[in-house]
Amino acid sequence: MTVLEIGRLLRSNTTGCVVGCRVTDLDVPVFGGMVRIPLQGDQQIYGLIHDIRIDDDGLVRQLVTAAEITDEVILDNRLNRNVPVEVGVLFIGYEHGGVISHLVPPRPPLTLDRIYSCTPEESCRFTSAGRFGYFRHILRAADLPVPELLAAHLQQAGADQNHCGDPGWLSAATRELIILLRDDYPVLMAVLGSISDMQISA
Repeated sequence: MTVLEIGRLLRSNTTGCVVGCRVTDLDVPVFGGMVRIPLQGDQQIYGLIHDIRIDDDGLVRQLVTAAEITDEVILDNRLNRNVPVEVGVLFIGYEHGGVISHLVPPRPPLTLDRIYSCTPEESCRFTSAGRFGYFRHILRAADLPVPELLAAHLQQAGADQNHCGDPGWLSAATRELIILLRDDYPVLMAVLGSISDMQISA
């Protein structure tokens, strides 16, 4: 099992956190990807990546106005300079003593805690626990692109569940979302529209 470290925590609160990672690690965090943050003891927090931000600075502003930029300058700027990429994470549950809960974690993680990308097995274990209770954390996040975030998560989690031997998980998750959003037709249509654009790999 390959453990992929994304980066370290910059700041956090009860519902989410922001993680800093290097530009060279951008193939690891993806929108909608599941991550975990180990805490002291036998606890860890699970989350979904909802934002990947690459900020500019004074040097980049100067470089983009240059007539020509060599490949060496671009590589030097990306590899050797300490400008972190900020990854936004929405907390969707936690684990304590081997038991998974889809509630908000009791406390946020601390600055410089490590954050890891979930393996397919870890993703399956979390998403199969309970009855999709973690969906409510996504649906109530009004400031996030909820339809696209759900579609990206379902695409990745559905592929993980296929890998783990549960091809019916995606259909069950979609039915649960229809039930949860039955009184909010506009959001339901947006979510179903995003889901219809998904491609699930076996």
